[in-house]
Amino acid sequence: MSPKPMTRPGGRSARVQESVHTAVRDLVSEVGREGLTVPMVAARAGVTPSTIYRRWGDLQELLSDVAVERLRPETDPADLGSLRADLDAWAEQFLDEMASPPGRAYIRDALLGDPDGSNAGRCSAYAAEQIDAVLNRAAVRGERVPDTDLVIDRVVAPIMYRILFRPGKLNTEYARELVANALRQL
Repeated sequence: MSPKPMTRPGGRSARVQESVHTAVRDLVSEVGREGLTVPMVAARAGVTPSTIYRRWGDLQELLSDVAVERLRPETDPADLGSLRADLDAWAEQFLDEMASPPGRAYIRDALLGDPDGSNAGRCSAYAAEQIDAVLNRAAVRGERVPDTDLVIDRVVAPIMYRILFRPGKLNTEYARELVANALRQL
């Protein structure tokens, strides 16, 4: 039986999710990912192991859910006054966060425990929401803006490909080059 997709629950469900997520994050920093077990997480979170198995299915899916939440941006993209400046800053920050050792671990966990692709979809939606915020601000300023999917295809996708398969050239210049290429046809 596959667990239900994680939505933002309320009440007791939200408290359980938060305590389990906190337990996972704390225990990973204390014992490492390899030493983590469901009973250990359950004991730390104050729930039974069956609660975790019922809600998440297995440890990998729990790690995946925690990773997806960690990949959720906490703030809106910076408003630097122009589409180019805003997209450059966003792409640089995205690259820095995703290419960092914790970012790579979160990407790995998010994808490993994602049998139906829903976590990948959530991560993609986070990036699209951030890009939409940048594009909407630029449109309000009267600037011409590309389609969100074009930015995903020309900025986000190459960054993720390099992080996963060709980790060289992950720097500010690369992020800016991708943004310039995405905006070239405007």
